[in-house]
Amino acid sequence: MGENGAGKNHLHNNQVFDLSIDVLPQGGSKCFDDDGRLKRTGTVWTASAHIITAVIGSGVLSLAWATAQLGWIAGPAVMFLFSFVTYYTSTLLAACYRSGDPVSGKRNYTYMDAVRSNLGGFKVNLCGWVQYLNLFGVAIGYTIASSISMMAIKRSNCFHASGGKNPCHINSNPYMIAFGIAEIIFSQIPDFDQLWWLSIVAAVMSFTYSTIGLGLGIAKVAETGKIRGSLTGISVGTVTQTQKIWRSFQALGDIAFAYSYSLILIEIQDTLKAPPSESKTMKKATLLSVGVTTLFYMLCGCMGYAAFGDLSPGNLLTGFGFYNPFWLLDIANAAIVIHLVGAYQVYCQPLFAFIEKTAAEKFPDSEFITKDIRIPIPGFRSYNLNLFRLAWRTIFVIITTLISMLLPFFNDIVGLLGALGFWPLTVYFPVEMYISQKKIPKWSTRWLCLQILSIACLIITIAAAAGSIAGIMLDLKSYKPFSTSY
Repeated sequence: MGENGAGKNHLHNNQVFDLSIDVLPQGGSKCFDDDGRLKRTGTVWTASAHIITAVIGSGVLSLAWATAQLGWIAGPAVMFLFSFVTYYTSTLLAACYRSGDPVSGKRNYTYMDAVRSNLGGFKVNLCGWVQYLNLFGVAIGYTIASSISMMAIKRSNCFHASGGKNPCHINSNPYMIAFGIAEIIFSQIPDFDQLWWLSIVAAVMSFTYSTIGLGLGIAKVAETGKIRGSLTGISVGTVTQTQKIWRSFQALGDIAFAYSYSLILIEIQDTLKAPPSESKTMKKATLLSVGVTTLFYMLCGCMGYAAFGDLSPGNLLTGFGFYNPFWLLDIANAAIVIHLVGAYQVYCQPLFAFIEKTAAEKFPDSEFITKDIRIPIPGFRSYNLNLFRLAWRTIFVIITTLISMLLPFFNDIVGLLGALGFWPLTVYFPVEMYISQKKIPKWSTRWLCLQILSIACLIITIAAAAGSIAGIMLDLKSYKPFSTSY
């Protein structure tokens, strides 16, 4: 999950708790769309690219571990199930981009606008809280993941330099701090429309490391000549019966996290040109991108499990440890770090913009919040320095870095985030908005089917969250704050 480069044109100017502006329809002229904005140019291909960039994130690395908990039957089955649910609920959400008429109705520019115009009331605030807490959590998850990759590079080089004699235990804190410093610098870029290149770099990087992980998995299977793993997953004996249950639940959360992109679906749809209607284009793009992603996930998850069996690591690339070719692993880990630097910004920009907008509305007379100081940069445009932005974004990055140093267990946190974001944002709101928009009568067959889908996903979410919390409790027993080393 991770890198939308799509909503960047709109994320900063109508933020999430913001109302869509009703511009008088101009019937759409040559240069402008029906809402008076410049003509949108997005197609099925650009939307698919944005979704794939957003979805294939660091979640892909925990799939071999998740498959190992569930086994050869349930693992792939659960991946198919989640890909179907994600596809189906995304088509429901795509239908909510316009309120009223699907071709000429009022546009909703962000997820929150869609919730506001279809459901309204308390649910809008609920959606805001879930969305922003999820974004905050993603920032922490990404800080931990990037430090693990940086340490993997350092350890593999140290291991080779000592000829395998030195176990090379190192502390993760300096790497988290280095990542935090990089993010403080990047977070001073005022708006996301100035960072479109980051999405492209991130997409290339995510394909780079996923492909290396897949290739190494295939090579390892070829080298040992046997496919490891069992039909029911990790055997009781390697872990206890209760551990097996908790870990299976946690694997559900990991897989859910690997598919979630509904946070940014509406923003991606807002870049599409019409005709054909945006929801039709979006349905095609969703089918294409979820199909490609599922294929990729199946390959990475199953090849990783085939290579490692019960011992599949929580992060696929650190599991190959210090095997040759170590330079290839270094490239993959460096690609993850570069990808995560960009992904962190993509996910935090909506949160930054929302807080800054709220502060400007609350204190319109405060120079600290509203005044921009122009700093001329020779050879470039002048940079507008805003003191409030400088202070608040720096504090935000420091807080996420500190929490990461306190809680450095990547898998359980990924599972918990996946579980908490999955049901409300991917299932509940799209289903409720669709029922409200299409005026589906209560207790009709269609209404019942949608509610059964929603309740089934809620049960999965609760199980996955419980599994992750149990995992975190287990980690806390053997843990000292700020002193994690690998």
